[in-house]
Amino acid sequence: MGKLKAAVIGAGFMGRTHVENIRRLGFVEVAAVAAISDEEAKSFAASTYIDWATSDVDAILADKSIDGVHICTPNALHFPIAMKALKAGKHVLCEKPLAMSAGEAKKMVDLAEKKNLCHATNHNLRYYPMTQQIRRMIENGELGEILSVDGHYAQDWLLYETDFNWRILRKDNGTLRVVGDIGSHWMDMIQHLTGLPITALCADLAIFHKVRKQPKVAIETFSGATLRPEDYKEIKIDTEDFGAVLLHLGDRARGTFMVSQMAAGCKNRFEFMICGTKASVSWNQEQPNHIWVGYRNQPNRIIQKDPSMLDPKAAPYSSYPGGHAEGYPDAHKNLFKNFWSRVADPSLPVEYPTFADGLRGMQLLEKVIESDKKRGWVNTGLGKKPAVKKAAAKQK
Repeated sequence: MGKLKAAVIGAGFMGRTHVENIRRLGFVEVAAVAAISDEEAKSFAASTYIDWATSDVDAILADKSIDGVHICTPNALHFPIAMKALKAGKHVLCEKPLAMSAGEAKKMVDLAEKKNLCHATNHNLRYYPMTQQIRRMIENGELGEILSVDGHYAQDWLLYETDFNWRILRKDNGTLRVVGDIGSHWMDMIQHLTGLPITALCADLAIFHKVRKQPKVAIETFSGATLRPEDYKEIKIDTEDFGAVLLHLGDRARGTFMVSQMAAGCKNRFEFMICGTKASVSWNQEQPNHIWVGYRNQPNRIIQKDPSMLDPKAAPYSSYPGGHAEGYPDAHKNLFKNFWSRVADPSLPVEYPTFADGLRGMQLLEKVIESDKKRGWVNTGLGKKPAVKKAAAKQK
């Protein structure tokens, strides 16, 4: 059997990340790239050695040799491109947040299932070796019953008023920015690890820069470019720089998290602590190769990444021996491997986040918007019991 062929739609930071890690699989070829213009597509293709570069997504989807697509565009384009790709019979791996609304995400789920195609939401952070180790520890009962979770996802790349990116614009990104972009990762991770749905939440959002200076030329994500004053124009901002959310998980557990793109010194600090009746565990993406485990009546410990010492179900996500660091690119590679392996062999289990996970994420984001507007708790509808009503009954 020859290599499977993938097309990457989007030529920015995430498009490059996807191309590099698809190629690491060995059995999938990046056969085409699409961008907003032919010029941008050709420039990207020249730097990444891709033969076919175009701004015509329809032409790529019409090519029967293309098995699947990776959608790495601004959020507003996820839904229309995914729907076209599914109708064309292509397997689809899409960036998160999955769509601009839960309604759009539901249509994506329904069509993908109807067409019997593989579909994935790129919650790559699940697939660090050590987050998989934590998942198995919780499954094995090593933490006991989960009581609480807390943490944050903090970045500083939008700290200054001159920092700008398409994600700041509601028309391209959607109503939520920081909670949609990185808060969606945090909520997905906690539910994936604990197995507990977020049943209720209370959110507070803030815009610190009411006006930003938009560059008159395109700036790639995380580029940190500095331009002259005359190279900017001022625009009003209507997407949040910061969010804080209180959570109910399952029937009993509680949680809280903060997300910010204006936290000086935090480059990509995704961090959480999960506390149970037997032990607690914490992990930080900026130091991804170890986890801290805490106990009440015995010494705490650090578990270092070493596949020979990890749980048998977590070890396959570590491709290098102990002492050899693995990080952000490897997490993408691990998810892509699971996805494309199932494209090659549909009998394999679904070991990746699907569009259904992306739909759940969109439903939670809409509840964050609702909560912030009403300044109070809302039920998510994702659990067996309505946590807010239960709490209200106790107050009576």
